[in-house]
Amino acid sequence: MKKRIMSLNMIKIFHTLLVICPFLLCWFLYYEPNTLTATSRQVSALVITVYIVIYYTLCLKLDGFRASVVGITEMIYSQIISAALADVCAALGIWMLSIWLPNLFPGFLCFLGQCVIIFILCQLEYRSYYKHHKPWRTLVVYDARQGVEKLISAYGLEQRYEIRKVIPVEEILNHLDVLDEIETVFLSGIHSRERNNILKECIYRDIQVYIIPRVGDVLMSGAEQMHMLHLPFLRSKRYRPLSEYRVLKRILDIAFSGVALILFSPVMLVTAIAVKMDGGPAFYKQTRLTIGGKEFKILKFRSMCVDAEKMSGAVLSSGKDDPRITKVGRIIRACRVDELPQLLNIFAGDMSIVGPRPERPEIAAVYEKQLPEFSLRLQAKAGLTGYAQVYGKYNTTPYDKLLMDLMYISGASLFMDLQIALETIRILFDKRSTEGLGDESVSLVYSERTEPRKDNTQSHHSDK
Repeated sequence: MKKRIMSLNMIKIFHTLLVICPFLLCWFLYYEPNTLTATSRQVSALVITVYIVIYYTLCLKLDGFRASVVGITEMIYSQIISAALADVCAALGIWMLSIWLPNLFPGFLCFLGQCVIIFILCQLEYRSYYKHHKPWRTLVVYDARQGVEKLISAYGLEQRYEIRKVIPVEEILNHLDVLDEIETVFLSGIHSRERNNILKECIYRDIQVYIIPRVGDVLMSGAEQMHMLHLPFLRSKRYRPLSEYRVLKRILDIAFSGVALILFSPVMLVTAIAVKMDGGPAFYKQTRLTIGGKEFKILKFRSMCVDAEKMSGAVLSSGKDDPRITKVGRIIRACRVDELPQLLNIFAGDMSIVGPRPERPEIAAVYEKQLPEFSLRLQAKAGLTGYAQVYGKYNTTPYDKLLMDLMYISGASLFMDLQIALETIRILFDKRSTEGLGDESVSLVYSERTEPRKDNTQSHHSDK
């Protein structure tokens, strides 16, 4: 396994060096001679080093190098976005070092060249990876939820994970020797006590483990590590981000929504006229929940017939086949234009660019009857896009959406906001993210086990 990791790291470095070649040509042939420090080798070395660090870090954060778990399209997109952001940072640096405003055309050609290189390298690396890396011998252990092996197949990851066995947690607790010859284990819906025994055994055996977390796990992931009373402690508390983060986030919200409103004003005007001509008001207001359970009126372009919920009450859309959607509504939903008026909510401060999507009070009340922890997502201000929207789908269960929202809340940062915003651009073109819900959607809630199963077995290496 160590040899695999070393070889993969070498490929990442080699890949990065090839991608920056167009930038090196632009820098040494055009931009560097026109800077105030044209003869300084130290400045050139600094510019190149910073560029490499930015590109490499962004690729790591956006999963641009992870051929083992993402598709070829996601790899290419992530690396192109990383190159684009690195080029923007380089352009700002070059502008500050230049005698006059530099010509951006060579930089644009540099970016096009990088896109071609990235496309070719990703194709070669993706095929080479699965040609030279055998699938991991995989075990799936389940308890409260099943079907991980079906998801692995549905997402085309059989060439990465070779499912050897799918067993209930009771079987592995009584027969830990089932881990022999296993390289990867998926733990699905396992109670913490049982899971920890299995996890420790896997660590001892150098087996990588993928765990589908529970609510408590996600809450603990944001805990602060500290020492007190000569003992290690984990201090967990309610989401209270630093004031600097809140101020910067609000400034970015105002700047983004203000610029976007100006840029998209022609599109919004045409959409408003089209919806109005289709009959009824152009805009649709709906009560939603944001931070602290505060209610506000979210704005959308109306995509359904007037009084669509007069007979049915508050229900979620069943997708593109929903009979309540108008002809114009189908078009603006497909283009995501119906969400543009929410820029006004962001500018007014009711929403943020990134955060948990605002839920309707009626729907939230239904979820909370089966899942009381659902209200924990109200610790942060609602967002136009969020973790659950990027990494989930429209028909992802409420429990899984809650987990993803809490993962965002526990690790919220400006970099994570940027990552989610960039990933949002990709999913705009992914039809799978907008799959509708069936009639049973509200009942698709993960069932927590309230009591641990009696543990009659011990790990081979129990705690002292």
